[in-house]
Amino acid sequence: MPENVSLTLPPPMAADPEAIQRALSQKLGHPIDADRFVIARRSIDARKRTIRVNLGIRVYAAGELPTKGLPEFSYRDVRSAPPVVIVGAGPAGLFAALRLVELGFRPVVVERGKPVKERRRDVAALNRRGILDGESNYAYGEGGAGTFSDGKLYTRSRKRGDHRRVLHRFHQHGADPRILSEAHPHIGSNRLPGIVAAMRTTIETHGGEIHFRQKVVDLSVSGGRATGVRLADGHRIEGRAVVLASGHSARDVYEMLMARKIALDAKSFAMGVRVEHPQGLIDRIQYHGQARGDYLPAAAYHLVQQVDGRGVYSFCMCPGGFIVPASTRRDGLVVNGMSFSRRNSPYANAGIVVEIRPGDIPVRDPAGPLAGLNYQRTLEHIACKNGGGGVVAPAQRLADFVNNRSSPRLPACSYPPGVVASSLHEWLPDSLRLRLQAGFKAFDRKMRGFITNDAIVVGVESRTSSPIRIPRDSSTFQHIGMPGLFPCGEGAGYAGGIVSCAVDGERVAAAVAHFLTG
Repeated sequence: MPENVSLTLPPPMAADPEAIQRALSQKLGHPIDADRFVIARRSIDARKRTIRVNLGIRVYAAGELPTKGLPEFSYRDVRSAPPVVIVGAGPAGLFAALRLVELGFRPVVVERGKPVKERRRDVAALNRRGILDGESNYAYGEGGAGTFSDGKLYTRSRKRGDHRRVLHRFHQHGADPRILSEAHPHIGSNRLPGIVAAMRTTIETHGGEIHFRQKVVDLSVSGGRATGVRLADGHRIEGRAVVLASGHSARDVYEMLMARKIALDAKSFAMGVRVEHPQGLIDRIQYHGQARGDYLPAAAYHLVQQVDGRGVYSFCMCPGGFIVPASTRRDGLVVNGMSFSRRNSPYANAGIVVEIRPGDIPVRDPAGPLAGLNYQRTLEHIACKNGGGGVVAPAQRLADFVNNRSSPRLPACSYPPGVVASSLHEWLPDSLRLRLQAGFKAFDRKMRGFITNDAIVVGVESRTSSPIRIPRDSSTFQHIGMPGLFPCGEGAGYAGGIVSCAVDGERVAAAVAHFLTG
């Protein structure tokens, strides 16, 4: 077994492999060759003015392989294996497909959007010219909503599966090896498309299938169990089971399930705004006024505050990032955040959102479990009306928003389609506005200088999670009323982010294999 050693070093030393080797040898009291240790964990400790880097190092005995005990992947030829239909090629769907190939089943992935290379062109047209393709955008297409995002690969929910398998599988398909050791690993939206395409190649090379531009409009049901899907063009794709990993923006899928009287449950979700600061300001706050220099990353933050019994918190914080248009309909405006691998934009942004429980929705909606979806849609429509047309977003200076003042002029903003001055404090529902304002004030007490008119709030951030859960049995992972249907990932209400979706995809794949083999 390797020996685990902890080191705490100044940032310049932690960036120098030879300095790490010297410090490790000094701590152990004898020389250590460079091929006998690996950095298992790296994190920044900026709680005090003297900033340090904490390293967790595994030291191996002479002749012991550093790869011992690491996840291994063995893909089978599944060309003649039993087919399993997977709806959605996001992280849940892709990782379910990869795991099924390992287990000896043929995944048949059905994706409404386009392959990632073509999808990039549609995203560029949305950013530069405001042209929205309703089936190929930041939410729909190969890789799902995570492809054009920061690519964060950390999760706080580690009891549901082996998150290390997810990181190693990303590394196997081209991700930087640093994701295996960083405390808060990320890939970056400039690198994720190539990794997603490499995963598709693995699936197809071993006999799996991925069908793009194929919108699912119904399930195929035979003998009381789900056996496949019907497409918008009338064709059917059949399998031995159906994994439903369609993501939280596929609202038509929820409506299809409702029409089939397949049980859905309302659950808590969150909505709010996206706030953007100059990255230099966040660096100064988090690094105690010190210059970041060459050895520290763009500073991030994670903020939480209870306000009137509801959580107000930062979501998808993107240091050195950009705000992007995440709309899927022309009559609704949604924003999100992303960053490249180097995180070198001069801006830092994060969603600041308010927890919404089913009972908080102001009008009791006859749609029942779909009430949360309709509430999201209403707020997105209001944001669109208060924007500048197309996907030009409504925005306000942060200090003005907190103090109920209009902003006649706006600071520079990273949002590519542009922003227009709008008094968000006048049209956001009071249940959101008042909690957001109180939350910002609390955040300013934790991070002095957070409230400033050099920062901007942009509306609206409404797709943090699904307001619906598709209920499944906790042991079989099948829908409680439809055998053979396996709800999966964020859209089903069981995950929230790339890693947790991928972990859920692997768990569901194992449950499918167990179902089909008894």
